[in-house]
Amino acid sequence: MVKEFSFKLKNSENKARRGEITTAHGTIQTPAFMPVGTAATVKAIKFRDVKESGAEIILGNTYHLMLRPSAELIGQMGGLHKFMNWDKPILTDSGGFQVMSLSKIRKISDAGVEFSSHIDGTKYFVSPERSIEIQHLLGSDITMIFDECVQFPATYEQAKDAMIRSNLWAQRSKDAFQKRPGYAIFGIMQGSTFADLRQQSAQALINIGFDGYALGGLAVGEGQEEMFKVLDYAPDLLPQDKPRYLMGVGKPSDIVGAVARGVDMFDCVIPTRSGRTGQAFTRNGTINIRNAKYRTDDQPLDDKCGCYGCKNHSRAYLHHLTKCNEILASMLLSEHNIFYYQDLMRDIRQAIEENRFSAFVADFFAIDSESEKDN
Repeated sequence: MVKEFSFKLKNSENKARRGEITTAHGTIQTPAFMPVGTAATVKAIKFRDVKESGAEIILGNTYHLMLRPSAELIGQMGGLHKFMNWDKPILTDSGGFQVMSLSKIRKISDAGVEFSSHIDGTKYFVSPERSIEIQHLLGSDITMIFDECVQFPATYEQAKDAMIRSNLWAQRSKDAFQKRPGYAIFGIMQGSTFADLRQQSAQALINIGFDGYALGGLAVGEGQEEMFKVLDYAPDLLPQDKPRYLMGVGKPSDIVGAVARGVDMFDCVIPTRSGRTGQAFTRNGTINIRNAKYRTDDQPLDDKCGCYGCKNHSRAYLHHLTKCNEILASMLLSEHNIFYYQDLMRDIRQAIEENRFSAFVADFFAIDSESEKDN
């Protein structure tokens, strides 16, 4: 029997929260990082290795899957879980951010968004109802409302208009969602960097009622300092008994700082994108494996990491692969970075459980600061 979707808070230290989410396809320990599987694949990594890293949920993208191969085809194939053979939870973002960032031409109205595909220019129209329909065809454990994400910087009026429209779409998204055991729909707070708009957005979403709440409109160019200013208050506007998801974030330091401010869930392309450009995250900071100093370095990337690359290859070998533009370099570095992120989340969860997260944060940022100087 499928359990109901739920969120259980296990412990907290100041604002940092340790919890557990139950979905139709399993449980998720929080704080959690979701590897991004934009087109039904985490780039350059086999799902066996994604699972081995400890990832309990991945993210799929409504916009990209709608264009290729189409939600209808995936639905015919039995849904996204079966299509890509992933038996754990999946969250799909609604496509609102990609419509803003990728589409060539777009017309926004209260009805929805008309846009041209970034692939071939084909015109599409997506309404809140269509976005929810697509996510239903995909079989998402966690569906996101369709929202309007504004770029940074945005004027107060631009942010207000997008927030009001997003709240209208939130109600329509909720109405279109087909409630069933183990499946959930999350609202998305908007308002850019304006505190009063964030407050209005949060209250409207709470009045509608969602299974979880996301903080949208961040990680769009405002920088970490400005993002943390918003996170100093925005998570507190959301219910304590529901998961909080910071969309599109981020660097390890972004995640640690956001957990300290009350966030439970994260996703970002940084681990795999960085892996494809020769950047690796380690417990001693970030390194660029292309750097000449690694040419004769016989140490693993991170001697505490359990990924295949760290157990079997040296930095010198990875340096060689990267300089030769070998595909294996992208595969090994991307896998390593996913392992690093999952190890980081495990360490965060353990620190909160043991009420030593404040010390963990201090130690982390001390290492991160030294790493920035080296790179």
